[in-house]
Amino acid sequence: MSSTIVAGSTSVRTARRPDRVEGPSRFTWPRAVLRRIGAYVALTEPRIIELLLVTTVPTMILAQGGFPAWGLTVATLVGGTAAAGSANVLNCYLDRDIDQIMNRTRRRPLVTGEISPPSALVFGVVLGVASLLWFALVVNTTAALLSLAAILVYVIGYPMLLKRRTPQNIGWGGIAGCMPVLIGWSAVTGSITWAPVALFLVIFFWTPPHYWPLSIRFRRDYAAAGVPMLPVVAENPKVATEVLLYAIAMVASSLLLVPLASMTWVYAAAAAALGGWFLASCVGLRRRATRPGTGRLGEMVLFHRSITYLTLLFVMVAIDPFLPF
Repeated sequence: MSSTIVAGSTSVRTARRPDRVEGPSRFTWPRAVLRRIGAYVALTEPRIIELLLVTTVPTMILAQGGFPAWGLTVATLVGGTAAAGSANVLNCYLDRDIDQIMNRTRRRPLVTGEISPPSALVFGVVLGVASLLWFALVVNTTAALLSLAAILVYVIGYPMLLKRRTPQNIGWGGIAGCMPVLIGWSAVTGSITWAPVALFLVIFFWTPPHYWPLSIRFRRDYAAAGVPMLPVVAENPKVATEVLLYAIAMVASSLLLVPLASMTWVYAAAAAALGGWFLASCVGLRRRATRPGTGRLGEMVLFHRSITYLTLLFVMVAIDPFLPF
């Protein structure tokens, strides 16, 4: 841009100094790179990974009977993060058609165009292969095979076979989310016993009470996308009843760990108290669902309480081996 100074009949044109010429900032390129990296990280769904890792470390502590080697712990967490990230990326790749319909997911990088589908596919596959090689070379073969099973369930079993076909999709598809406890246990011991199976069942039965309340909130989204989540095909009283039944099985599984892993009475009391607290919330949900005039359903309260329940339960799993009685 330039400016003109007019004095009588004489015009003098003056140009801006070269150092003030507007143009791309020297910071544009680094910022673009950071945005692209952020988009790839978003595809891995870090919040889901965080919840999975919360269950891995306590399981490793229980398997060791104390703190496992730091190197092994870090190696297991790195491999688990990569494996879970791979599964999440590939899941987003397969579900990109319905993600653009749902309000909850329409800002994902594959929907907004920040990441292209071929790039996401390559990223997910490379991340998955790297995680399996990492587990096999740095941890052990059992952990690598369990990690492979988790990826296959979450990539093939859930989005391709279950999610669009059955209301019980999140139940059976949630098996992938149960695998970190088996992976953590096998990383320490090289094998699987009944104790990690009980923890596996805790997470398996926890998944529907955790996810179905969220599905109630986003029922219209799932219906518009043609995904038959239970809240889409069933009324609230039916959903609330199923939530309560799964929660009862979850609490029973948490108590089953007491004889299987020789847990102390402290864990037993904490598991019973936490279970009672969560069951009371589930009963409240069912009561409000069966009596429409009682006000808000409170499904998101139960959703958040499910996260609190699982976190505190696994904190007790981690603490119990250090108790002197």
